[in-house]
Amino acid sequence: MDQHEYASQDATGLRGLIAAGEVTAAEVEAAARSAIEDVNGDLHALAQPLFDPALTADPRGPLAGVPFVIKDSGPVARGISFALGSRAVRGAVAVGDHDLMTRFRAAGLVALGQTTAPELGFGFSTEPLRTGPTRNPWDLSRGAGGSSGGSAALVAAGAVPMAHGNDGAGSLRVPASACGVVGLKPGRGRTPSGPLAGETGFGLTIEFGLTRTVRDTAVLLDAVGAPPIGDKYAAPLPARPYRDAIRVDPGRLRIAVTHDAWSGVPVDAQVIAVIVRAAETLEWIGHIVEPAAPVVDAEDVIEAQMLNVYATGGAMLRAPRRPDPALLEAVSREVLREVAAASALDVLAAVDAQNRVTRPIGLFLDEYDLLLTPTLARLPAPHGTLDQDGAGQDARDWLRRILEYGPFTAPFNVSGHPAISLPLGQSREGLPIGVQLVAAVGREDLLLQVAAQLEEALPWRDRQPPVFAG
Repeated sequence: MDQHEYASQDATGLRGLIAAGEVTAAEVEAAARSAIEDVNGDLHALAQPLFDPALTADPRGPLAGVPFVIKDSGPVARGISFALGSRAVRGAVAVGDHDLMTRFRAAGLVALGQTTAPELGFGFSTEPLRTGPTRNPWDLSRGAGGSSGGSAALVAAGAVPMAHGNDGAGSLRVPASACGVVGLKPGRGRTPSGPLAGETGFGLTIEFGLTRTVRDTAVLLDAVGAPPIGDKYAAPLPARPYRDAIRVDPGRLRIAVTHDAWSGVPVDAQVIAVIVRAAETLEWIGHIVEPAAPVVDAEDVIEAQMLNVYATGGAMLRAPRRPDPALLEAVSREVLREVAAASALDVLAAVDAQNRVTRPIGLFLDEYDLLLTPTLARLPAPHGTLDQDGAGQDARDWLRRILEYGPFTAPFNVSGHPAISLPLGQSREGLPIGVQLVAAVGREDLLLQVAAQLEEALPWRDRQPPVFAG
């Protein structure tokens, strides 16, 4: 299998070829390794050399033989070192698999490497001092988004058909928009957080992955989206497998649309144009589309996002070996100082803010079936725009700064609602523009059904960035 043939297939296509005996899993893995190595010189998306051999996986799984990568976001896979994108994290090795990794292995996914992330996952750009900036395959002068930027870049470049990522404020959807791929953030309790935690980031952070097609997202969610065992939250079971749901007409839906950020930050005219086109397409499909949005206080979103800060900073401060402040980037250093000084009353204030965000969103999505918004307010940012080593920024300053770039995603981490970014448009410069859909709790099926309708009406699969395998 040559790189061109390999990169032209999504995960479902590759699995079909393997199952039919047209190609072996070993041949697919060899093509994947070659593709990753070829594009990584431009993208700088690997946090360490490729695994040799690949991590073990069940050859009978529904995605058996499909190449995959995992994110440098903590103790993901047994025996694999991790650094959280930081020079200050040294010698850390996962002593066991994350529950999600157990499901990735059971699905048959062949994990070949580890992808880059910003330090401690605190950003919407992937430009850590530890590895240097991860570049966008559509324009190497721009970032891949964050915090799952390395994974998104490799998927967009055809090096792997799907990749692990997680999302605490937009960290799947933001790089999906920046790189032109599909990024689903499942709802709270849809994917596991264990075994080391019953929830991650006080329930704001959700584990999943990035793909190039809606059908791959559905198949991956079928593989890993069972109710977590022992976690604090467990989402309801879907009525049917997601891979079947995307072939079912959801009927005529009531969909709200807005391109106004809750914080009032300006939204690029080209982004607005893509939202308008998406709304018109949904109307053409037969849905009722109305301008509307939940009333959310942007400062409450920032205060509620401090829960992620307290959780991540607290984990670092409780680690057996505390990070050396001199090796941390400026924002991370300030975050750890603030977390060390915080009290239980500070955490309770963030919990109260979370409730003030969650209530209006929940009520709104009881009235509307879906909400349509931009994913990012701007086009993919040039390198250095979001400098995590810039001095003079406390945690809230940094949150405000990154949420000026991506103001539309974080409220739904706070509320726990499922949301997806779809690559529905491109700028005049040829840069990807993502569109976000949000659904009620437990309605990932509805998100994927409408995503499949939009994929058919506004197809993106044949778009290839300048940096593309094969």
